[in-house]
Order: sequence, then structure tokens, then C-alpha cells
Amino acid sequence: MNTTVSERRKSAKQLLAALKRELNDVQLETLSGIENFGWELKFVRRKLFEPSVAVVMDGDRKTLAVLEPDGRLNENPALEIRED
Repeated sequence: MNTTVSERRKSAKQLLAALKRELNDVQLETLSGIENFGWELKFVRRKLFEPSVAVVMDGDRKTLAVLEPDGRLNENPALEIRED
């Protein structure tokens, strides 16, 4: 295996682990369940003086949703996402 590919995979796993550390227990439980259906944690938005927002994406890469602090999956979040 190419060492560059191996290093990227390791970095991606480390990044995902770091993002998951920002979730609470019920968010992690919900994430674990929806990962079985292809959803994945994409990023955690952190704004100054506001709670963090965990954003997940479905396996088809068509739907963004938010993992609410109480563990609910909000598929209609009020998010503004830039597309660069």
C-alpha cells in the first residue's frame, strides 16, 4: 500500500476521533445508530459564545442534518452552509 494513502487514512481517522470527542453521550449513541445507514459526522461548527453544532451527512451525500444535544437527528436544520 502506498504510504501516502496510508497516512491520509490515519489522518482521517484521527480527525474523526477528534470530532467525536466533542459530542456528548446521547449524540454519540445516535451517531452510532445512523452510521449503520451510511450517515457520517462531517464537521462540528463552533461559534464564539454559542453551543457547538454537530453536522452529519447521509450516505448519498444529499442531505445534511444536525445531531441535536439531546440526541435527536434534525434533518431540517437552520444552517447556512457555504459551498466553496
